[in-house]
Amino acid sequence: MTVTLMLGSAPMAAEAAVWPRAPFDTIIAINNAWRIRPDWDAAVYPWDFPPDRHPVAGRGQRLVTEDDFVPAQNALGGFVYAGATMAFTSAYWALSALKPKVIAVFGCDMHYPPNGKTHFYGKGVADPLRADITLRSLEAKSARLMVLAAMQGCAMVNLSTGPSRLVFPRTSPAAAAAARPEAWCTDLAAQALAREAALDYRVPSGRYWEELDRFDPLEIDRIDALWLAAATRPLQQTA
Repeated sequence: MTVTLMLGSAPMAAEAAVWPRAPFDTIIAINNAWRIRPDWDAAVYPWDFPPDRHPVAGRGQRLVTEDDFVPAQNALGGFVYAGATMAFTSAYWALSALKPKVIAVFGCDMHYPPNGKTHFYGKGVADPLRADITLRSLEAKSARLMVLAAMQGCAMVNLSTGPSRLVFPRTSPAAAAAARPEAWCTDLAAQALAREAALDYRVPSGRYWEELDRFDPLEIDRIDALWLAAATRPLQQTA
């Protein structure tokens, strides 16, 4: 079994600096999280990540940029459907050859209190605080990722203990390796995927904000509702 730790930039993420490497086989750092510990395996960051914050890959380490995750994201339906979980799905792609059985996220809760630190390095720019068509329901985006991962036999779990916009089940670092994919409603997931395919909101460049006139927010809301239901109402499956 391959267990992956995915680090974000929430204030609590700094706690992972002293965690033992076990039980994690691979560590993925999102944006600034590569600064938390030096033994990361892949660092994922977008095109507008400030150059002075770019990580430098050492031996055995990999940088994952838009050249990698844009086509991967489009293969998974496009940025409009995945929204704020772009970094998660691109990291999942980066590990695809390893067939991870568990992806345990820490410090990726997308919860930004109005006062105090928003990131482990101080104040940062919080994506969900800006108007963006892909950020309408962060809970739905995480539900979509959890179901898509479960379809591949991979469990998504959350190691954070504070408020979170993620719908992943909670667990501890020590128990992460024992996680198993959550059940999901196959009927509703199939409906969501079919509607996504029919709308075909993929953007080859990845820069969906340059094509906003193509996207209907009401359609996105309907798809979000399907993913939330698929992730939280598995007992509604039919034969």
